[in-house]
Amino acid sequence: MKVVVIGGGPAGMMSAITSAKQGNEVIILEKMNSLGRKLLITGKGRCNITSSLPINEFINNTPGNGRFLYSCFENYSNTDIINFLKEHGVKTKEERGNRIFPQSDKSIDVLKAFIDELKKLKIKILLDSRAIELLINNNEINGVKYIQSGKENIIDTQKVILATGGKSYPATGSTGDGYELAKKIGHTISTIQPSLVPITAEGDSLNLCKQLQGLSLRNVEIKIEDTEKNKVIYQDFGEMLFTHFGVSGPTILSSSAHLLRYKNINELLINKKVVLKIDLKPALSMEKLDDRILRDFGKEKNKAFKNSLDELLPQKMIQPIIQLSGINANKKVNEITKQERNKLVTLLKQFKVVISGFRTIDEAIITSGGINIKEINPKTMESKIIKGLYFAGEIIDVDAYTGGFNLQIAYSTGYTAGL
Repeated sequence: MKVVVIGGGPAGMMSAITSAKQGNEVIILEKMNSLGRKLLITGKGRCNITSSLPINEFINNTPGNGRFLYSCFENYSNTDIINFLKEHGVKTKEERGNRIFPQSDKSIDVLKAFIDELKKLKIKILLDSRAIELLINNNEINGVKYIQSGKENIIDTQKVILATGGKSYPATGSTGDGYELAKKIGHTISTIQPSLVPITAEGDSLNLCKQLQGLSLRNVEIKIEDTEKNKVIYQDFGEMLFTHFGVSGPTILSSSAHLLRYKNINELLINKKVVLKIDLKPALSMEKLDDRILRDFGKEKNKAFKNSLDELLPQKMIQPIIQLSGINANKKVNEITKQERNKLVTLLKQFKVVISGFRTIDEAIITSGGINIKEINPKTMESKIIKGLYFAGEIIDVDAYTGGFNLQIAYSTGYTAGL
């Protein structure tokens, strides 16, 4: 049987490999001039392949319709992708937060493993080939129309796997083409939004972030609060980064997946009712942090306050903390009152940034929204509307946190569609 896979990312490549192993003749249509463009930039070019967490935990780490993926994760797990890469000579390692990377720290090694398998299975790859229409007859797939070198072509086929990605990182080819192809033949597209996206600040908070631009904080606890309801929307521990527009980094990106789903979020953002609180010293209670500061102050009692924070804080944070504390920078540490010290402790335990919104989808790691899951059979990834049409990867309305979960969704849905 002839199978056409539209899209040459990890989901498309995995579905092509799986389908070819079933004895099918497989053709990949990829509109870019090479495969796996987005795969190459994941994990800052290192490729966060998957997570080492138990596979049932993947659903808990997928706020966007995680339960829909139950069968897919059962079909193809994190162990399966690690074994696949091992067979192709790609050794893996585990890092903080259960993240799995290639030992080489090179995403190209992961891509090469896929391409080697595609070649071994003699899968036909048509690059610079953009699918423009799915041909339908009696609600069944009948063929694919595509453009290559300015010329229209048609491939007759009864099976198509749509794996064109979302709308994030459009430079890699993810420009939302697949949504339009599916929409034209009757599929519903859930609202497209950026997910795993940096967060913006404005006013005093923006000025503060600009002052701290480039500073990466590790092992901090973040809380994002709805100040109107006095409710914690999201809580995490790990790494974050200050930027010229606000904040980014792994914990912040994961928080965005929650924020965009929170009730009346846009209204709350407009009214400055969403606050990021950073605990700079999560290992210390308020009392123990106060003791620590007292010890630092006690080392040289005549030292000026501005020269007493070197062991406590990164250099870039000292000036902003002094300003926010309201303590005179030149005041001798033995003259600082308990009240002033309490204010300093609170500031270090609850460093606040008022959030104003999200960066654009162009900067998002993943797209939230896509083909409505109610229109897809979760056991096969086949369309419930068009016979012979299957979906894989980011085009589906599923999205997860950072940490390798989204790539695992690509492999697992790709494998299931390929079967």
